[in-house]
Amino acid sequence: MVTTTSNDQEIMLNRELGLIQFYRRVLAQVTDDSVPLLEKINYLCIVSKNCDEFFEVRVARLLKWNKDHPNKLLPDGLTANNALSLVRGAVVSLYDDIYRVYHSILIPQLRKADIVILPHEEWNTAQQKWANKYFINELKPVLTPISIDPAHPFPRIPNKNLHFAVELEGIDQYGRNSKIAIVEAPRILHRVIKLPEKLSDGKDTFVLLQDIIKLHVDEFFYGLNVKGCYPFRVTRNAQINLKNDSKNLRLAVTNEIQNRKYAECSRLELDITSGMPNNKLINILLNQFNISEQDLYLAQGPVNLSRLQDITKMIKRDELRFAAYTPGIPEELIATPDIFAAMSKSDILIHTPYQSFEPLIELTRRAAEDPDVLAVKMTVYRTGTDSELAQNLIKAAKAGKQVVASIELFARFDEEANVELAKMLENAGAHVVYGVMGYKVHAKMLLIVRKENGILKQYVHLGSGNYHQATAKVYSDFGLLTTNPEIVHDVDNLFAQITGVGKNGILKKIYQAPFNLFELILEKIEHETINALNGKPAKIIAKMNSLLENQVIRALYKASQAGVKIDLIIRGSCALRPGIPGLSENIQVRSIVGRFLEHHRVFCFYNSGANDVYISSADWMKRNFFRRVETCIPILNKKIKRRIITESLTFCLKDNVGAWIMDKDGNYSLVKNKRKKFSSQAALMEKLGTTNTKDTI
Repeated sequence: MVTTTSNDQEIMLNRELGLIQFYRRVLAQVTDDSVPLLEKINYLCIVSKNCDEFFEVRVARLLKWNKDHPNKLLPDGLTANNALSLVRGAVVSLYDDIYRVYHSILIPQLRKADIVILPHEEWNTAQQKWANKYFINELKPVLTPISIDPAHPFPRIPNKNLHFAVELEGIDQYGRNSKIAIVEAPRILHRVIKLPEKLSDGKDTFVLLQDIIKLHVDEFFYGLNVKGCYPFRVTRNAQINLKNDSKNLRLAVTNEIQNRKYAECSRLELDITSGMPNNKLINILLNQFNISEQDLYLAQGPVNLSRLQDITKMIKRDELRFAAYTPGIPEELIATPDIFAAMSKSDILIHTPYQSFEPLIELTRRAAEDPDVLAVKMTVYRTGTDSELAQNLIKAAKAGKQVVASIELFARFDEEANVELAKMLENAGAHVVYGVMGYKVHAKMLLIVRKENGILKQYVHLGSGNYHQATAKVYSDFGLLTTNPEIVHDVDNLFAQITGVGKNGILKKIYQAPFNLFELILEKIEHETINALNGKPAKIIAKMNSLLENQVIRALYKASQAGVKIDLIIRGSCALRPGIPGLSENIQVRSIVGRFLEHHRVFCFYNSGANDVYISSADWMKRNFFRRVETCIPILNKKIKRRIITESLTFCLKDNVGAWIMDKDGNYSLVKNKRKKFSSQAALMEKLGTTNTKDTI
């Protein structure tokens, strides 16, 4: 028997390597023949964007730890230095596979469909003339070459902007002998340009901005010899760090957002499709960005593949996309369209994106327009300033209702949008707070107070996902609409905590981080463990985005050793090692990758057949348990409980189309069996909405 006091490396996997494995599962969608062609571009772009965030956050943090505390032990038992070395190697391998898939699979398949990303080597005379004209008229006026010499210091390079390092030879009319120049391509410029029809031979033909600039960069250096032109991009630390004595949190965050553009570098990407630059140029770049050669990543293609997503917006061919899908409406709202009346009758579950996000918009719309509504309180993590939901909050405030918005200024990469929304709400007369200093408010809560027949009644929405209309179309999440008095009491209490000050009030049903959610999970796992030791049936099924918390993982190992059957459905990174004899042979970990992003947090504990089910805003991670305000809601309605178990757990465990099984070393393989094909996502589309898809379920 393996003990949970063993070396951490024997029982825990590295978080960063787990994320890279997730990116590989997404990349595999590009090689899947069942995925429509334009969707393959989207998946490739998702991998590219994920890699950006990986370096902005995870690698940046490892670099800092390695610099300040190289022997710092991570939860998996690795030192920061060792973890960084492993991650760098894994990323190099991932890069190789990304560009192999791009060149060997995606580009040829696009060509077969008459969609051509035309390399400059294949431009005919007419196309070359067009590109020259485009450069002169559209690009040259907005591009600025900066030679590097005593009078021209190396320019500041913003985070993730496309630049070109130009090697020069010769002396100009001023007698200057610059060897290197930098040219920036402003973000406003399109990275992919569609050729006019007359130059496309009946095909959808695109050229890359970087190819046009590379071929014409000598226009900036008349009389000099351009020896090489190399597209590059730097990635910088995206972490926002504020001093505890910040007097104005919003102003401090605004300033930090600006500073982030020029924070410490964590990656230099260099396009080497035209060959390698000389070592002198590489060393100049490395020294300028204060990084080592290990942080240089050589790209066999465009350094920002995510900008290829523009192609999908310019091609109007529905047969190359996923079949159109219309999300359904909960049957309770079909029977009783008045949402307040429907919620008064019973709890309502909304399962996005299979069911529409529209009821949430309707709820806030009614709150803004209904004269009987007195107050609206909401947590905002990711919403967006231009969403109808956000506009409804503004309308409610302008209508004189009390609107309270707890806006999370530290929602990574949404900080700027949230700062802007805060300004708009304040200008409309809303009360805006920024959560609890030192804790992210990650809970998803909406509370509406309405006066009915002289009595105040409260309507609540609690969810596992964000109040964001765009992501609600692709992220799978649960939302609960309820007027249950105990749940309402708890939500009211939680808002009082967030907006006011005082000791934690007693919650009747909801569990909350950072106070008792962690203890709940450990207690529920322990209860199943005791049942198993007493010879009773014991089972845990849990679904989440990440499983990383050390004590929870050790508790799961203990449960497995006692005989508890544990099924974990983890979309992203999982530090637990399944299938180790004597430790975790009763634990299976699977990941579902498909058309929609699996985003639920659902926990089901068998409890002698009672099946205690919870939906939550929290993953099983240290930050969620101890550094965030999170909610975990027990499902009290039996019908809704059955739905949640079926739709988010049972279906996923039956899936043999988009399911990947994890081994003890953190590697994944697609589920393969001879049963009839069953896609959990296709089954949910058929069950809950209207679709033209012919996916086998």
